[in-house]
Amino acid sequence: MGSNSGFLKSSIGKKFVMGTTGLFLITFLIVHCFINMLIFLNDGGETFNKGAEFMGTNWLIRTMEIVLFLGLILHMVQALTLTLENRKARPVQYAQVAGAANSTWYSRSMGLLGTLILMFLIIHLKHFWVPSRFTDHIAHNEYEKLPGQETLYHEMLEVFENPIVVVVYVLAMISLAYHLLHGFQSAFQTLGLNHKKYTPMIKKCGVAFSIIISVLFAAMPIAMYLKLIH
Repeated sequence: MGSNSGFLKSSIGKKFVMGTTGLFLITFLIVHCFINMLIFLNDGGETFNKGAEFMGTNWLIRTMEIVLFLGLILHMVQALTLTLENRKARPVQYAQVAGAANSTWYSRSMGLLGTLILMFLIIHLKHFWVPSRFTDHIAHNEYEKLPGQETLYHEMLEVFENPIVVVVYVLAMISLAYHLLHGFQSAFQTLGLNHKKYTPMIKKCGVAFSIIISVLFAAMPIAMYLKLIH
């Protein structure tokens, strides 16, 4: 028990936790994006609402929500801890010069990008997750709607009528893309999945995933604002 505790407190252990939770959050992004993509069927939100209802009522999914939040918190705590430790471990001037020479700006700005994503996440939860989970404002589907209620799909249509909200979401997805560009490959490398034969493929997959997932998420509010989906 003591050895495990010591490992988790070490720099390598903290990076291991970062990598593991990072891959878990990447898996969540894939599932979340798939459900949201159902709006592009343009069937008045019927299929999307069914998917959202499944996500909101299935006991396994609800349990995984708790795991997700714990993983997200752990990911942020470890990121903050590692950032502070790295700043204490090396002189500022050296870090600036050597960092600029040997790494990309977004790999050196993971803390800033992560903070921007966290701020967006709070807004996103306020818009959709809180109303659908903790209020009676959102109905699971069209057939169960009570007077004054909306489905999650119609809530999205209303939220994305505001151009400022759309701009915030798009900027957040740009931050997510850059965060993933470094984080995707870094997660595999931290877990020891680093090999001269496979690393180039992992890098290419990471770039493709970062761009595709972010573009798809950004396309949703844009399409709704432009009335391409209704």
